[in-house]
This record gives sequence, C-alpha cells and structure tokens, in this order.
Amino acid sequence: MAETRTCRLIRTSGTYHGKQGLDYAEAISKESVGSQGICMHLLTIPPGKRAKAHLHEDHETAIYMLKGKSAMWYGEKLELHMELEEGDFLYIPAGTPHLPYNPSQTEPCSALIARTDPNEQESVLLLPELEAEWENKNSPS
Repeated sequence: MAETRTCRLIRTSGTYHGKQGLDYAEAISKESVGSQGICMHLLTIPPGKRAKAHLHEDHETAIYMLKGKSAMWYGEKLELHMELEEGDFLYIPAGTPHLPYNPSQTEPCSALIARTDPNEQESVLLLPELEAEWENKNSPS
C-alpha cells in the first residue's frame, strides 16, 4: 500500500541530542514527516559550548544565523576559521570537516539548519582523531 504524501505542520515540542554533542529542536526530517531529501532543524548553542568535530558524508548543509554570534573551525585539519553574525548565511559542502562553537560566555546563539540528508543523524561522521589534534593545537600553553 502506498503512503499518502501531504503537507505536514510541525510545532516543535521537544529536542534530541545529536551525535555532535548539542541539542536540536525536532523539526523536519524523515523521522518526523517522512521527508525524502531534506532535514531542517533549529540549533541553539549555549554560551561557551561547541560541537564535536564532524562532517556530513555526501550531504550539503545550509545555515542561517537567527540570533547571536557563532564561529566555526573547518577544513581538512580544522585549520580555517570564520565567524557568523545574525542574518548571515553559511554553506558547508558535503564531506567538509567542521567544528562550530559559541564564542560568547554569556549569550546563546541560534541558527536554522538545513541538510540534503532527510535523516536527522545518519550522515553525521564524528572525527575524534581530528578533534584531538585540534585540541592539542588550541589548548592554552
């Protein structure tokens, strides 16, 4: 029997803890609405917190900064850095290692995130070796 496809309204009522180490507001995904090509959710990073180093295999990511400022280390060795402000858009190509964080010690930051992977977490690949290397380079002496 074929599944009936129709528009679906999502009123976020909960969060899930992602492999990246942060909490995401439940929104659009294969799991929530049966989407086939996109996942979209809201991420709020608490003050001074960061994700684990990771990449999304074979899937692109688009981000819109809603509130506050965020920053990200990215590149093959997390050697590149950028900062995002409210109203900024960010594109992350498939397979690009990245480590986002909130540089503020007092204010949270929030972003709307969309990926071409309909699954909430399937394409997330953690990079613990790369994260350890990054921590060694960036720890206070």
